Amino acid sequence: MKVQHFTEVPAEKVEGVPGVTIRLVIGERDGAPHFAMRVFDVEPGHATPLHPHWNEHEVFVLSGQGALRSESGETALEIGSVVFVPGDEVHQFINKGKDVFRFICVIPHDRLKGIELK
Repeated sequence: MKVQHFTEVPAEKVEGVPGVTIRLVIGERDGAPHFAMRVFDVEPGHATPLHPHWNEHEVFVLSGQGALRSESGETALEIGSVVFVPGDEVHQFINKGKDVFRFICVIPHDRLKGIELK
């Protein structure tokens, strides 16, 4: 079992993405066999890259105001918003406010690509 405050995990800059940091708060090193939990901070005026990847995302917005951009447009996000992004769907998280846009993002581990989890 692991219990700690998320700020005890150092925030790391996302390479090549200014204004975005990530904290891997739960991962394989903690004994989590299937999923990783990450906390993202997106500074005002910044965004994650517009990109797809094989894995799904489950997201919970903790603070700030933002938007989810996809091929079908933008959807506003606020504290308490939840998001499901299917695998291979193009997406981007954008800070639309004056404060940090913070969200939890849960994804399956890369080694599970192609394996159906039940």
